[in-house]
Amino acid sequence: MDSRVQCLVCERRCRLAPGQTGYCQTRRNISGVLYTLIYGDVSSLSANPIEKKPLYHFYPGTVALTAGSWGCNFACPWCQNWDISKRAPSMDQARYISPECFVKEALRLGCQGTSISFNEPTLLLEWSVDVFELARQKGLYNTFVTNGYMTREALALLIDAGLNAMNVDLKGDNQAVRRFCAADMEPVWRNCRDAQASGVHLEVTTLVIPGVNDSNDSITGLAERIVQALGPGTPWHLSAYYPAYRFTAPPTPVKTLEQAREIGRRAGLRYVYLGNVPGHRYENTFCPECGGLLIRRSGLKITGVWMVKGRCPACGVALPGAWAWPG
Repeated sequence: MDSRVQCLVCERRCRLAPGQTGYCQTRRNISGVLYTLIYGDVSSLSANPIEKKPLYHFYPGTVALTAGSWGCNFACPWCQNWDISKRAPSMDQARYISPECFVKEALRLGCQGTSISFNEPTLLLEWSVDVFELARQKGLYNTFVTNGYMTREALALLIDAGLNAMNVDLKGDNQAVRRFCAADMEPVWRNCRDAQASGVHLEVTTLVIPGVNDSNDSITGLAERIVQALGPGTPWHLSAYYPAYRFTAPPTPVKTLEQAREIGRRAGLRYVYLGNVPGHRYENTFCPECGGLLIRRSGLKITGVWMVKGRCPACGVALPGAWAWPG
């Protein structure tokens, strides 16, 4: 009798023998039953501006109570959160927060929503589903900041529970992602399309890394795929990389980000932003028709808003997104 069990949380779909732990270090076969090792085990907790996710077209100026845990299902050697994503869970460091306590804390702090982030949030699937259902009942929105490598079944659970918005990390072309992340980009594109089709607000991010995904061909390929698969109105965030974990390439030059933005615009994308360069003009939101300034940002702060009910006041064009928090 085969006592292995298959995990259906992410597209690695690990088949685990008794006592074996999955690639992500968070699922284990115990006597023929698959268990999560991190339900409610919160490694990081903070109330963050929604702009930090980054989500620029989703209730700007609001705040989401954000939680992360341990482990990851990607192998990225440049991980910016390696201190939690590259560490296995353990009882010595565990801090349990129930879904009820998490939602109560979000309300106590005056947050408008929740976010699962920091390490790969898909690994907190079961807890996220419980949090989202409770948060939705209390009038909070729910967001995910993810590499997008969950199974279709997992994504459906999240959407049914009340997932409202996602930022998905498009790490590069197929070759780069296979080489550096030991993963396949096609499930990520599929999940982006499925989320959009289900009414989930979607924005995408690429950490632009010298020697990995910063070539004109790589950036062009990503931009054209976003336009083709997700539509020209999908916001694309191009973020500056800094050396971290096991990767020592120099930081991304601002000029590289600016050139990447121009490639994205030429490909037809209407909203291309630069990240991790506070004070840059392309942190701001401009009207894609008349070029007027609609939202001015300084880092994670909004310092001016000139939109009227999601429209440019000068030419009347409507911008995709969710703009006015109803609370």
